Amino acid sequence: MPVIPDLAEHFALKPGDSLLDVGCAKGFMLHDLVQVIPELDVAGVDISQYAIENSLESIRKCLKVANAASLPFFDNQFDVVISINTIHNLDLEDCKKALREIERVSRRGSFITVDAFRDDVERERMMKWNLTARTILSVDDWKQLFDDVGFTGDYFWFIP
Repeated sequence: MPVIPDLAEHFALKPGDSLLDVGCAKGFMLHDLVQVIPELDVAGVDISQYAIENSLESIRKCLKVANAASLPFFDNQFDVVISINTIHNLDLEDCKKALREIERVSRRGSFITVDAFRDDVERERMMKWNLTARTILSVDDWKQLFDDVGFTGDYFWFIP
């Protein structure tokens, strides 16, 4: 499934729009977005200095080391904020902060993916499979958390 064109279409991204990737790693998704929408204003943050230092040279100037729980940007600075498989790697309190931060810096919308489970079998599989997540919740618990912190963005579950 072509993720980048679908993301661009879903948010009606066009040249001159801005997008932040929280947990961008080496910036591959941002690089691909700029290939599809050349004048898209992109930024990315990641907690890993190594990832930023070893990012794609073409996108490195748009990336910085930062914590998702305290984004170094102004309110409503970006049209769209995405965070793919990152938020669940924080402890619950920082997870809540990160969701609020994504909400704070996005103008038009946001999209995240997080690890989740729907039943005991999926929960057991997730606990055996996942190595980095600190916050693994059921689908219902994630939805409640989104409501509790005021997260209004779009979301998708990663369920192994």
